Amino acid sequence: MQGLWAGLRGHVIVICALIGSAAWAVPAGAQPFPSRPITLVVPFAAGGPTDTLARILSERIAAQLHTTVVVENVAGASGSIAGARVARATPDGTTITIGHWGTHVLNGAIFKLPYDVIADFEPVATIAMGTQLIVGRKSLEANNLKEMIAWLKASPGKATAGTAGAGTGAHVAGVFFKEKTGTDFQFVPYRGAGPAMIDLVAGQIDIMFDQASNSLPQYKNGAIKAFAVTSPTRLASAPDIPTVDEAGLPGLYISYWHGIWAPKNTPKEIVTKLNAAIVAVLADPFVKQRFAELGQEIPPADQQSPSALGAFQKAETEKWWPIVKAADIKPE
Repeated sequence: MQGLWAGLRGHVIVICALIGSAAWAVPAGAQPFPSRPITLVVPFAAGGPTDTLARILSERIAAQLHTTVVVENVAGASGSIAGARVARATPDGTTITIGHWGTHVLNGAIFKLPYDVIADFEPVATIAMGTQLIVGRKSLEANNLKEMIAWLKASPGKATAGTAGAGTGAHVAGVFFKEKTGTDFQFVPYRGAGPAMIDLVAGQIDIMFDQASNSLPQYKNGAIKAFAVTSPTRLASAPDIPTVDEAGLPGLYISYWHGIWAPKNTPKEIVTKLNAAIVAVLADPFVKQRFAELGQEIPPADQQSPSALGAFQKAETEKWWPIVKAADIKPE
């Protein structure tokens, strides 16, 4: 019996030693992702179009990953304050950001940034393809785009156009609109499209070149006028709004797409897990319906991957940077 206990004791010692060595072999902090809540940084004020999309997604991403997703609004400098915050964040998947054509393409051509819009981020997923609406306050005398252009020309330099900040997509679109129509008006920068829309509804500003996701609810409520959509096809959720081609301003196409990014050097397995969760959420019928109501089209599955977002962002940069720089668009 003593021999048996001695043998068992020897096996126990060996097993404990193996367990101990295995524990030491696991790198410090190497816990299954996610082991902590995830912060989803929104680069604009609460209530704006990007914030709306983030809040639709966050709760469902949290359910997919069995964790908490906290939406944090970090507004200012056309989204570049948030960009710097995420670029400097620990690359462990617990800090990610939602962004779009403005924050992750245009900002790189307009601002002197403390980060690179491509090199300092890991693409996670393309989440939506949107467009812009050319909209105006409800009391505006014009009832269509041609009348709006004529109204602007009748009082050069007097009308006001709200933007989500200097150098944002709304600002860039307004600059191109000026050049294409020969009109002149003043830009009024806000800390996001949400606050700008509040003033448009209140009649404090005259027009906006705004993301459809921000403008459609107010248009459908009868609070503002919509003159055209900046795409070659009408929106399924608002088929009565003409395209720029139909409204008399052909070719003024602007795609306002959104994506999710993580800091550079976030491990591939974490990016893959985040992407899988987001792809599952985008397939949710409720999310599809809400996005459609906001004028957002969910891209096909093969365009939702990290590599697809990276390639698309690079292509958009190559397209828009020369245009923005040739137009000498600068922060105001």
